[in-house]
Parts: sequence; C-alpha cells; structure tokens
Amino acid sequence: MRTAVFRTVVLVVLVLVWEAVTRLAGSPFFPPPSTIVARMHAMWFSGPYVLTDAAVGNILPSLGRMALGFAGGALAGVVLGLALGLSARAYDYLDGVLQFLRAIPPPALVTVFLVLFGFGLRMQLAFIMFSIVWPVLLNTADGARSVEPLHLQTSRVFRLSRGERIFRVVLPSALPKMFAGLRLALSLSLIVMVFSELLPGTTNGIGFQLTDAYATFDLPAMWAGIVLLGVLGYLLNELFLVVERRVLAWHHAAQELVS
Repeated sequence: MRTAVFRTVVLVVLVLVWEAVTRLAGSPFFPPPSTIVARMHAMWFSGPYVLTDAAVGNILPSLGRMALGFAGGALAGVVLGLALGLSARAYDYLDGVLQFLRAIPPPALVTVFLVLFGFGLRMQLAFIMFSIVWPVLLNTADGARSVEPLHLQTSRVFRLSRGERIFRVVLPSALPKMFAGLRLALSLSLIVMVFSELLPGTTNGIGFQLTDAYATFDLPAMWAGIVLLGVLGYLLNELFLVVERRVLAWHHAAQELVS
C-alpha cells in the first residue's frame, strides 16, 4: 500500500514538473501534458465512454496484431525451447546459431520480410513473431535444462511417459524462467508492432497514426500516440504480472507439496 502511494506521488510530481517546464519553454515541439491529454480525448473519445472511429480503426487493429504476433511467437518459443532444453546434444549444436540469430536487430531484416511476405498483415505478424521468439525460446530452454535431476529420476521410477514427464515435471520447473522470457517478449511485441506499422503499405494502427501526425505536423497528436503507447505498455505489464503471480503462486505451492 505504501509503495503504491509513493509511486503515485512520484508520477504526479513528474507530470507537474513536465507541465511547468514545457509551459515555461513554450516550444511547439514539446506541448505540455494538459494539451496532450486534451488532444487524446478529442482523437479517441466522442463521449465519456464512447470511442471515436479513429480509436476503433487504429488502436484495436494494433492490439490485434500485437496479440496475434505475441501468441504465435510465444507458442513457438515455448515449444522449441522445451525441445532444445530436453536434448543436451541439440542445445550444444544449435546454441551458437540461436545466439547469432538473436543478436540480429529485427529492423535490419525488414527488407527480407518484405521480400518473403510483401506489405501487409502477413509481414507484420511474421516480423513480430520473429522478434519476440528468442527471449521465450532461450529462457524456456534454460528453464528446461535446470530441472532437478532427482525429479527426473523420480518420474522414471514411477514410469511416467515422456509426455507426462514434460507436463508434470519439466514444464512446471521451467515456468519461472519461461515467464521471464514471456514478460520481455510482451514489451518487445509492443515496440516491434509499432515499428511494423511505420512501414509503407500500412493503412491503420497506432504507428500509422504517428506517421500521419508527423507528416501533417500535428505534434500534439504525435505526442498523444507516444503517451498512449506508454500507457498501453504499463497496463499490459501490470496485467501480465497479475497472471504471473497467480500462476507462480500455484507453482510454488505445488513444488512445496512435491518436496
């Protein structure tokens, strides 16, 4: 409770300082928060709880792309990570290749994705999935490799099948590191989603709206999009933390029962 109050006070103070500094500076490139909030309301709300066509046509498609890309990349990362983590030989053979691919900045491969998928939704989803799969894959593989040998030996004594060992022993043990990778992938998916919408051929989305605001020199609208991305990132992270706490609380309880 104390921490939440302190965080709120710090946020309010920072916003007030931002307001004061931008008003004193009087620069058209850095509008004060009050102007940005007013622009956000005008852009996305036609009433207290009614979204405008611009909000429905830009925010919802962006969230949809992000959700699909995150789901696909996370699923691929978990499956491949478990497969690599369960095979020490495959992990040793492929570790160098995975580290090489992970180190390549996704924007550097935009041309490759455009050649393979063309402009549009397919390219955007593939770009998001490729960008976020690495933290999930590597963290899941590391978690699967760190399973207590005693647990695996016990599962063999009880003659559990390979599938049962994966779902009852390996997967629960890998959950903490898996969630660490998923949390990083969630924030990364928001970033690359916006980047994919800045590319030519995009007709909607938050990134498209940012490009349009920049092209028309509508700086309050541009800052409104930037602030919206910050708010979305914060809300998604808090929601993910709630899910993570509940799942890992169950995980820790189960681990205590087993031990």
